[in-house]
Amino acid sequence: MQNSRRAGSNAVQKGLSGSPGARCLVPPWHYLGLGAMDFQEENVRQRLGKYKFRDLTVEELKNVHKRYPNFMFAMNTYTFKDGSQKDLLNFVGTIPITYQGNSYNIPVQLWILDSHPFAPPLCFLKPTATMGIHVGKHVDSQGRIYLPYLQNWSHPKSTVLGLIAEMILKFEEEHPLYSLSSADAARQQELLSYISKITDDARNLDVNSSSKKDGDANKVTVIGGGDLGIACVLAVAAKGIADKVVLLDLADGTLKGGGAMDLDIFILPNVEISKDISSVAGSKVVILTVNSWSSTQSYLSVLQSNVELYRGIVPAVAHYSQKSVLLVASQPVEIMTYVAWKLSGLPENRVIGIGCNLDSERFQYIIENILKAHASGKEAWIIGEQGENKVPAFDPASPHSNIQEQLVNRALEILKGKSQKSWSVALSVADLIDSIVTNKRKIHSVSTLTKGTCSDVFLSMPCVLGSSGVIEIIGTAPGQETDAEKLQNSAATIRGLQQQLKL
Repeated sequence: MQNSRRAGSNAVQKGLSGSPGARCLVPPWHYLGLGAMDFQEENVRQRLGKYKFRDLTVEELKNVHKRYPNFMFAMNTYTFKDGSQKDLLNFVGTIPITYQGNSYNIPVQLWILDSHPFAPPLCFLKPTATMGIHVGKHVDSQGRIYLPYLQNWSHPKSTVLGLIAEMILKFEEEHPLYSLSSADAARQQELLSYISKITDDARNLDVNSSSKKDGDANKVTVIGGGDLGIACVLAVAAKGIADKVVLLDLADGTLKGGGAMDLDIFILPNVEISKDISSVAGSKVVILTVNSWSSTQSYLSVLQSNVELYRGIVPAVAHYSQKSVLLVASQPVEIMTYVAWKLSGLPENRVIGIGCNLDSERFQYIIENILKAHASGKEAWIIGEQGENKVPAFDPASPHSNIQEQLVNRALEILKGKSQKSWSVALSVADLIDSIVTNKRKIHSVSTLTKGTCSDVFLSMPCVLGSSGVIEIIGTAPGQETDAEKLQNSAATIRGLQQQLKL
């Protein structure tokens, strides 16, 4: 065992004082035949048989091997947070950094997902028994590495070599390791031995067997630690519809306003804060609230920035949580729902935008409770797109579909004065989550893929929502001929913008 460890790594780790220290111990895995002088491409290709983009992955490995021949590649079993396991390519080695005038070799391990290069690697420090982990902005207590490069991962501009380059840059700013005392080193050795035992046990499991845990029956994940994301967490938690609510905060550094930090300080039951994209696994619903806005960019440039933001998130979400319903709250919601659908590869019924649900609920309330109409407002909807181009519509089968034009105009005027704050949008989101998680089969006006002349455009339509997302789209009739024309114009504008995006 010891001999195989030494053979597995010929890189000598310098101690944190700058002097030669302990060797980087590499576990005795089944290596892919990549030594310091060769690259057995066919062997690697065969081992990557289940990878979706094997050729692209092999080309990346070639480049990594040329630049860092000390890396040892292997296929091993990775256990995700939800207990599921998968055989994944991974490699262990050292990366050189210079810190305060001294040179160090930092031991790391990268796991390459089977959807690579469209999903970022999972990165960890691999400290020896004489090293401790400095918990900081880019490293947690388990040695998991978090970098902006990972958050913004986007093929083909993102590469493993580019990732390692940023890793070096960040570690030169904030050293991730420190030297342990002899007593601390002994405790560290016990910990490493314990971790090694668990890893060995996991390797003996049949990864093709059903090892995935059911996890939390009603788990909801919110992606984005801004005001809307935090408001959604609070609204869903307050409604009591989820066994667990995860706030996935992928932002680099401390959030402005400290909302996520406050959630972490004032612990709420069943609420978890995470920076690990794999924490979406097992979610019934994943809510996307992230946005990339800039006052210095054109509208199309901002849209493209949002696309790039989604490109680094959505494929990984679809990978980890293949049965989730994606609920898009990012703006502009119609286009970003389309982007999420395209990038996720999920069925159209399981990718939904929040659409005009809030406006519709307000519209119905105004008709019934403020204007005191002698008709139910439940068959009245706001459809199309959010904003000034919203369109009132009615269920043609309803006996109240002929609601007076004057009444509708008054309701729209009142509705126009109602702004959409983060908390009000979050309450609407929680209502949608309730219908999906509990399979309520309630009708909501949400962004869904339209058919016919509006093909491949997401517009808000009354839809029956359940555990599989959109179960049925309800037919509607716009209030006036001008409203129907406005709906068609919205679809044409959205389609025109989508065609200019680089997807």
